[in-house]
Amino acid sequence: MFSLAKIMRPVLGLAAGLMLLSAADTARADETRVVFVTHGQSGDAYWSVVKNGMDDAAKTLGVKAEYLAPETFDMAKMAQMIDAAVASKPDGLVVSIADPAAISEPVKNAVAAGIPVIVIDSGGAALTRKLGGLLFLGQDEYQAGVMAGERVKALGLSKAVCVNHEVGNVSLDDRCAGFAKGLGVDVPVLNGVMDPTEMKNRIIGFLTSRADTQFILTVGIGSAEPGLMALDELGLTGKVKIGTFDLSPTILKATSEGKMEWGIDAQQYAMGYIPVVMFDLLKKYKISPIADYPTGPGFVTKETAASVIDLAKQGKR
Repeated sequence: MFSLAKIMRPVLGLAAGLMLLSAADTARADETRVVFVTHGQSGDAYWSVVKNGMDDAAKTLGVKAEYLAPETFDMAKMAQMIDAAVASKPDGLVVSIADPAAISEPVKNAVAAGIPVIVIDSGGAALTRKLGGLLFLGQDEYQAGVMAGERVKALGLSKAVCVNHEVGNVSLDDRCAGFAKGLGVDVPVLNGVMDPTEMKNRIIGFLTSRADTQFILTVGIGSAEPGLMALDELGLTGKVKIGTFDLSPTILKATSEGKMEWGIDAQQYAMGYIPVVMFDLLKKYKISPIADYPTGPGFVTKETAASVIDLAKQGKR
């Protein structure tokens, strides 16, 4: 017997399936998509915190977020990654500008293509505005260095060295330059490497040849932890003082025990989290940020280090 219902059932099922696919496509079109392209690998102790912030914000808001970085400090490769990200037409692009000469042009191209850009960590507010970015989110590295130098000067110390594990990164160079300005004397820069053993050996070599050194400033985790090991190996812990930019559980433990003067906190978790929020607001509600967002510097000292060790172990600080 002829049954219209039997004939229509698969037709209706197909129509429903097509409607679901269409709804899914619409949902994907409505989903905010943000791409991060930085000079720091997601496995790096500092940059992993940035990625954690990005991931947490994306999960909370239902945003699609991607983190890209070259395998090493390779600005040519990073420029290519920015170009590829722009071609994929994200709703927002987040970049760090460790080398303005290499990265400025790709950022300008992104802005020209109608992709809104937020600059984090390195590059600074002036360059961000010059390139057409929405805002800079990070700390003034030079001024943070000045503040570090002033603190060391207040201790009555003047013989210092700035240890830079990634020479050529403009932000790290600014940290050393600011430190010398704040201290009020010329400060030699010890060129380092990312390998912790080699970094430790270079610091040992410097301290052996410059026995009058009173203070070591390291510009990040990659030189701070080898610096602590070098002082311990030479029996100079507590005799030659040390301070650093950036935090890690090891740095915070050393600070809480008085083996390190302080860690300068850029609060990089916010560098990952906040841009995702801003771009989601921009896409959904046309709410655009209108001012830079300073995340640091903050000095974590012996009195406060213990309170954030657990957060550092969780990848939040």
